[in-house]
Amino acid sequence: MADSTMQQHPLAGWNKPELDLSTADWRSSSEGRGDVEIAFVEGFVAMRNARRPDSPSLIFTPAEWGAFVHSAREGEFDLT
Repeated sequence: MADSTMQQHPLAGWNKPELDLSTADWRSSSEGRGDVEIAFVEGFVAMRNARRPDSPSLIFTPAEWGAFVHSAREGEFDLT
């Protein structure tokens, strides 16, 4: 498999390490129909576009991921 990470450029205030995602165990929804995959790597949560796995991944701390999941469950991101 090709390297699934692209060169990452640190942002101001970026306090997350560069993670090797090439061997990450990517998972999609329980039904496998989503365009989003996540992987748990070195204490962080990585998220990527399943249709473009070579595109950059988003990296979340556990606290950031928890806040995102909580907000999603509360309907904060509903578009209807």
